[in-house]
Amino acid sequence: MTRNSHFDFTDNSHRRYNPLTDSWVLVSPHRAKRPWLGQQEAIAKPTEPEFDSKCYLCPGNARASGEVNPKYTSTLIFSNDFPAVKLEQPRLYEDDYHNSLKRRFMKTQSVEGNCFVLCFSPKHNLTLPLLPLDDVVNVVEAWKKLYVDLGKEAKQNGKPYKYIQIFENKGSAMGCSNPHPHGQAWCCSTVPSEVEKEFKSFAKYTSEHSGNLLADYVALERKERERIVLENDSFVVVVPYWAVWPFETLVVSKAHLSSIAEFNDKQQRDLASIVKKLTTKYDNLFETSFPYSMGLHQAPLNATQEEKNTAWFHMHFYPPLLRSATVRKFLVGFELLGEPQRDLTAEQAAKRLVDLDGDVHYAEKL
Repeated sequence: MTRNSHFDFTDNSHRRYNPLTDSWVLVSPHRAKRPWLGQQEAIAKPTEPEFDSKCYLCPGNARASGEVNPKYTSTLIFSNDFPAVKLEQPRLYEDDYHNSLKRRFMKTQSVEGNCFVLCFSPKHNLTLPLLPLDDVVNVVEAWKKLYVDLGKEAKQNGKPYKYIQIFENKGSAMGCSNPHPHGQAWCCSTVPSEVEKEFKSFAKYTSEHSGNLLADYVALERKERERIVLENDSFVVVVPYWAVWPFETLVVSKAHLSSIAEFNDKQQRDLASIVKKLTTKYDNLFETSFPYSMGLHQAPLNATQEEKNTAWFHMHFYPPLLRSATVRKFLVGFELLGEPQRDLTAEQAAKRLVDLDGDVHYAEKL
């Protein structure tokens, strides 16, 4: 290619920088034209019953632990029967490693905490986009309650809680083992690595530019309007410039809210509304129950003023589907050994999502 050639972002390969994690993604838009003979996922349609007597999460049913769910009518929060982290376990001390070389290469930290399951609805067949808006508001309120209550337990009762990672894995393609609408919250005595990367990037950006990274990024996106999918009074949804997953999105608060604990009633409803619209667009994209992993990033529990100044509430949505309801993106080969790579630009993905209905779910038209 000569220096005078026109660079085409929709056809020429290039890298994009992710300031949140100080990393790069390779963009190869021309690869979207290649034929696909690989694995195809089953098409997920809304065919589940309203109640499943064999479901561990439906009201009144016994879970694997033997505990019986109450006959709940809204959201339900309970401690995970198979938690990834536990409160009661022996402490690990660094002094156990006397060899300096072993300390250098085999660093280990003790992690304590608790894990929770949050059922979004008693109805087995209603995912977030299919829930009435008031029910999605209840989910947001449950997220806030978890954050506030666990912060109090840490402060008043000495529980070793530092950070709560609230997330949802939707669909079997994302490893979800139960289709009942639910999310999880893992509360740990440490800050997770991905969140810690963001905090370091936020602090570095403020030091270098005397501003907040996400505040400035949102201002730029709202000015350019090439990657904005949805917007309301309190939040904006963008396909981030550095997105890795095909239809990845970032939900960011417009005002500086360090955590969900700072939300007022209006902001809670605005978050519920924009999440419902976004997930409806996802389902409408390929007319399937669209799989994704989604999570909230915010300030640590009982954050210092400095941590509150640095943190900025946002949500990541990582959906794997690439070309259709049956073809997904795999992070393998170069993506694992080199760096992440995507086959369509963020702008192309945003346009696809913008053009979709966010108010009427495709299943309502069947």
